[in-house]
Amino acid sequence: MRHEDITPEQEEAERSKPASRTKLTRLFIVLLVLLAWFGLAGVGGPLVGRLSEVQKNDNASFLPKSAESTEVGKLAAKFSSTDALPYFVVIERPTGLKPSDADAVKSFIAGIPSLPFEIKGYTLGPYLASPPAAAVPSQDGKALLVPVLLNAKTATEVIGDSSPLYEGAKALKASAASTLTPTGLAVYVAGPGGVLADFVTAFAGIDGILLLVALGVVFFILLVVYRSPILPITVLMTAVFGLAAAAMVIYPLAKNDVIGLNGQSQGILSILVVGAATDYSLLLVSRYREELHQHPSKWVAMGVAWRAAFSPIAASAATVILGLLCLLLSQLGSTRGLGPIGALGIAGALVSALTFLPAVLLLFGRRIFWPMIPRVDHIHAEDSVGRQGIWGRVAAVVGRHPRRTWVLTLVGLLACASFAPTLKADGITQSQIFLNKVESVTGQEVLARHFPAGSGSPVQIIAPQAKAEQVLAEVKSVSGVASAFVGEAPGLPPKVVDGNVLVQATLTPAADSPAAEVVVEKLRGALDRVGADVLVGGSTAVNFDVRQASQRDLRVIIPAILAVVFLVLMLLLRSLVAPVVLVIANVISFAATLGVAALAFDHVFHFPGSDPATPLYAFVFLVALGIDYSIFLMTRVREESADMGTRPGILVALAVTGGVITSAGIVLASTFSALAIIPLVFLAQIAFIVAFGVLLDTMVVRSLLVPAFTHELGRRIWWPSRLSQEPTPAEGDSPVTAS
Repeated sequence: MRHEDITPEQEEAERSKPASRTKLTRLFIVLLVLLAWFGLAGVGGPLVGRLSEVQKNDNASFLPKSAESTEVGKLAAKFSSTDALPYFVVIERPTGLKPSDADAVKSFIAGIPSLPFEIKGYTLGPYLASPPAAAVPSQDGKALLVPVLLNAKTATEVIGDSSPLYEGAKALKASAASTLTPTGLAVYVAGPGGVLADFVTAFAGIDGILLLVALGVVFFILLVVYRSPILPITVLMTAVFGLAAAAMVIYPLAKNDVIGLNGQSQGILSILVVGAATDYSLLLVSRYREELHQHPSKWVAMGVAWRAAFSPIAASAATVILGLLCLLLSQLGSTRGLGPIGALGIAGALVSALTFLPAVLLLFGRRIFWPMIPRVDHIHAEDSVGRQGIWGRVAAVVGRHPRRTWVLTLVGLLACASFAPTLKADGITQSQIFLNKVESVTGQEVLARHFPAGSGSPVQIIAPQAKAEQVLAEVKSVSGVASAFVGEAPGLPPKVVDGNVLVQATLTPAADSPAAEVVVEKLRGALDRVGADVLVGGSTAVNFDVRQASQRDLRVIIPAILAVVFLVLMLLLRSLVAPVVLVIANVISFAATLGVAALAFDHVFHFPGSDPATPLYAFVFLVALGIDYSIFLMTRVREESADMGTRPGILVALAVTGGVITSAGIVLASTFSALAIIPLVFLAQIAFIVAFGVLLDTMVVRSLLVPAFTHELGRRIWWPSRLSQEPTPAEGDSPVTAS
């Protein structure tokens, strides 16, 4: 272990300086840093809770402008004075509707504009695009459909701490419960408006509940790791302050539409910051405690620890930040928005861990580790190899059997990776995205029982007036189309705008299903033969375009992230071989994780499928975050190799960093697991993939595969740097290696 940064003579000179002046200056700087952070937290803390005010959660708002459905949406808006966002109020009597039901439903419809919100002074009427029309009866006589059209522009405004969209859904449910349900009718609020209202419910309190769960889990783990009541609180404060710093930048950017923020991005932001800040804190605290065993002065110990920890922490943060910024290449606004949001979160965690945390550690000194206070006993890193502790014994095994270790580990990982192609990531219906049974999902199922499943969400086709009849004939010839007509409503003369008319088609499959997307794809193919000026849009087309964009993003962003990670590792380790080894190891780890996830999703959790964006999000977090642990390990290997050679250095580094890196991995896995409290399939799957992948990376890849293969290569791992060309006396078998 190297301590040449501070020699005994320099430390003696440090202690001989005028004590009072030096102490007061240092204390002043520490207090100034802490005061600045508390002031920042006072401003940024409240903004963390207000991030939900600037969210956008609909697919259409995240599509690229070049998408066909986006263009249709703009053109279709010209056929209506107001852009509408519909609720579908589905009313059912399974035994058949009674004559008296018609009057009850009429009365219900008439009262919709005057329905009061729970927020005093607000009613539903001002937010309606048009007065609700008469109920549409089903052919089997058992159900009625009442479309209630919200003004899409005003529906998501902030009123109080809520929105008209959410309050309107609650008002409709309350009115139905008091007027229709007592008569024996079952009423459900479904449709796009109902789904978005249920999204709001799913994400309700995400900024508070999710953060508290994550912090609670981290606190418990840190309590076990440090066995100190003070240190865990300090680390958690570091994470919270980092989140506050990020929110100060993210909130105004999202409010002014510079970046896109949705509920998923906000949830992931909290998890990223807590996990990253805790990981960086663990590394710095571990090195600080290590140096306190060598130096009597806490200032000297912190100086050595901070300089040693800075490179791996900064490189780790840079890797994640640049990896996240690769998401700016995405065609989807939701994915693209996560890039800068996550990057700003990591930047906040980095600055907090490198400034606020050291200030607190210096303020308390050795007492912050109470009751396990480190004393000056000159325990060295190499003393732990093969002698005590689980990681010392693991290092000894790797040193004795490196080839057997990496070969067996690689075979196991490749066996898991062989199941990765079975992961079903071709999309799921909106009724399948919730883990719990919500009213909009039940309502959609009832709607599909009594009406064509695509009712209320028609495919919208913009066509030249001269081609209207030809387009209508082509549309009706496509299998999966239940009905179609020209104009805004059947039987009415079509409106002509800029020489175009609107053709609407109701699909047989549910509008939000992959089967409906297949019909849209067929429609586009058929209508392309009519003319390139015939465009297909609507909610199903939006979902189809989102899936297409997700698949394109996967092909573009993954190579970009790998290139960024490789470049950062090359600059950090000053080698070409080591970055190649680490990147390949992480890709294998990712593939193995996807394989295990595919088995778990199909046979344990019985998920209906996965969102097309799931593999991309998983790759970003596992490769960009997972490489952190290899960075922490290999920077220490390089430090030790300069003195004792690569093979002994890898064993010392593994023994010394094993505990802290494993703790960091457990913390990150636990924080991502907190995403599972949000009842959405996508986030539950991301939680599982990242948590399992991080544990696999820390317990297997970083602990066995990478050190064993590095041990096999020896100093060649550093090619073409000087370390690969100048063997040290300890490069061969050494007492450390033989332990």
